[in-house]
Amino acid sequence: MELAIEFPVRRYEGYIFDCDGTIADTMPIHFRAWTRALTEAGGQFPEELFYEWGGKPTDVIVAQLNKRYGLSLDVAATVRQKEDYYLEMLAGVQPVEPVLKFARELQGTVPIAIASGGHRELVEATLNTLGILPMFDAVVCAEDYTHGKPAPDPFLEAARRLGVPPAGCIVFEDSPTGIEAAAAAGMDHVFVPTADRHSRPG
Repeated sequence: MELAIEFPVRRYEGYIFDCDGTIADTMPIHFRAWTRALTEAGGQFPEELFYEWGGKPTDVIVAQLNKRYGLSLDVAATVRQKEDYYLEMLAGVQPVEPVLKFARELQGTVPIAIASGGHRELVEATLNTLGILPMFDAVVCAEDYTHGKPAPDPFLEAARRLGVPPAGCIVFEDSPTGIEAAAAAGMDHVFVPTADRHSRPG
């Protein structure tokens, strides 16, 4: 199915791509990893909520699941288990082809970055599995900022590393959380729909 993505016509000074669900088709893998880890721990993460919260740091997600459902999941242990399961499944990851094609066309002509809510271990493993890590001039992960999406910090840090003013950047995102963060950073955005690739609620 052809994705309904409105790629920008104007030229920007910097291009920032979210990783999961935007340039790498990883969201189903992340959801399976979450489901397995949380089922074992006695928790839950409805699929609709999973997509709504896309882009949030993993530890924040566990803390918010605890609060929402009255759980007492150990945050660090649950995060580690979920991420271990993700890495086990990573070999099957595929790119989001239209977005990757667009990024390849930009490579070497304008600064491009990844700005993710994920931990560096997983983000770099994902990009390496696809063979595209060297494409990017900067890779910003959860360890690189204090406040995750929907705060603007990930995108502002990416712009800083690219040496481009925020107003000169455009962000590619698949989640409401990420789009909110791009707006907070004063950046234009391109929405990358996951619903066109995966049947899910909402």
